[in-house]
Amino acid sequence: MTNNYFQHFSTSIDGIELPKKFTFPFYYEPHPLCKIAVDEIQNYLETQTDFEHNFGIDPTKKGLIIGKMFGVLVVQNQQNEIGYIAAVSGKLANTNTHKFFVPPVFDMLVEDSYFLKEERSLNNINNKLLKLENNTEYLKLKEQFKITNKKAKINIREKKDALKIAKNNRDLQREQAKHELDPKAYAELKEKLSQESLEGKYFFNNVIRYWDFTLNDIKDQLSFFTKKIDSLKKERKTKSANLQQFLFNSYQFLNHKKECKDLTELFNDSNQVPPAGSGECAAPKLLQYAFLNGLKPLAMAEFWWGQSPNKEIRKHKHFYPACQGKCKPILKHMLEGIEMDVNPMLQNPAIGKELEIVFEDEDLIVIHKPAEFLSVPGIHIQDSVYTRIKQQVKNISGPIIVHRLDMSTSGLLVLAKNKTAHKNLQSQFINKTIEKRYTAMLDGIIKEKSGIINLPLRVDLDDRPRQLVCFEHGKPAETKWEIIEQKGDTTKVHFYPISGRTHQLRMHASHQLGLNTPIIGDDLYGKKDKRLYLHADTLTFTHPTTKERITFHKKAEF
Repeated sequence: MTNNYFQHFSTSIDGIELPKKFTFPFYYEPHPLCKIAVDEIQNYLETQTDFEHNFGIDPTKKGLIIGKMFGVLVVQNQQNEIGYIAAVSGKLANTNTHKFFVPPVFDMLVEDSYFLKEERSLNNINNKLLKLENNTEYLKLKEQFKITNKKAKINIREKKDALKIAKNNRDLQREQAKHELDPKAYAELKEKLSQESLEGKYFFNNVIRYWDFTLNDIKDQLSFFTKKIDSLKKERKTKSANLQQFLFNSYQFLNHKKECKDLTELFNDSNQVPPAGSGECAAPKLLQYAFLNGLKPLAMAEFWWGQSPNKEIRKHKHFYPACQGKCKPILKHMLEGIEMDVNPMLQNPAIGKELEIVFEDEDLIVIHKPAEFLSVPGIHIQDSVYTRIKQQVKNISGPIIVHRLDMSTSGLLVLAKNKTAHKNLQSQFINKTIEKRYTAMLDGIIKEKSGIINLPLRVDLDDRPRQLVCFEHGKPAETKWEIIEQKGDTTKVHFYPISGRTHQLRMHASHQLGLNTPIIGDDLYGKKDKRLYLHADTLTFTHPTTKERITFHKKAEF
């Protein structure tokens, strides 16, 4: 087969050792060959005239800003030449056909394709629905029904209350007459009151019938529209489901043994429904093209190009791992049988590290947790602050853990030695009476001296454990901050978290609506370094037993 997208390195790669194992796609340090390939692709993106797309880098460009993830795959062809292929996630400039980037696994944008025909059909249904739902007569009838229904409810409630009052009055008359009237007069009164009761009920039923008739008349007029709307919605739902299933079946993924599985099969294995856009990321495109064209995959890397989206954090030119939600089931199949680098999530980073006990009494322990040390046991690694303390401390009981620090964050943790202390300390955290201060080194210079960041956060469902800024569904997250010092291209700050959301300080530092300056060593929202430069240095709380306000401090070692 012809490898139209195979690129020879323009830069000399002499002396660079080939990778012994393929890249673990969900956490990696880019191989030197990948870095060279990325430099060449980025140079192409800066100088190309093959397509028009607004990445948000050039302020003079008009139109919708859409940053993109690009990927490179270093490969060896059948002539034993080393080169690379490149891909972009999703479509670029409204097309899947590009001179420099490999085609998609399935091209739904081919002219007159089933997908485009069905998409036009769905758009036509949407237009019809829009027209019906905005029809003047339909809107007028809806408003009329709403007003009439409100009047009916008020009127019926009033008549019902009046009926109840009349009944109570009749009951009172009967009770009084029982002692005041002779039997004949009492019998006549009872007959009269019974007649009044029947007349009242008859009148009330007539009121109900009147409003039913009035509302049904409007409903009948509305049904001309609602039947059409319901029918179109049902048709749209069926067409959408059929089109979605067509796409799931059309995305067929190979592995190096030429075994093929579609999206339905791959996500069924994980008991998931394929998220929107599955199979459109750069990594599956690259591997698919390599397997189809006899290219041996050697190493892979992906990077972001352009302005960051509003919700998530994507920095221009930064490397990122493959996403978990969309890519994990696909890449598990595509990379089956290929020897890969070790998954660092399966390695215990706490080996050789010790917990320092800063303070201990009968109720609690304050410890200093090193960086890259779990607070609680993980899915794959049990070694943690919790397991170490349970092993090391005698006469300890209850839940122990009161709060946590991210694995990569160093600093102070308070632990409870009994249930009473745990309940008390936990209550202080819930009521936000515990004071915490963090020191962080940021990768850049900040102009302001201090401030407060309010950005609500939620987990990225397609790429756990990454977080998103989400004003619709996010939980409130607030952080106070102040600059300590600035040296060169770095800024040291103190963070005072008011809330305690996952990755709160890392997100608030890196997000463009926050400080827009990631913490050094943040491998999720910035650039990897020898460590995450984030340290919980101060902890102040009320002792559960003595009720004394106590403060502990451990200076950051950076």
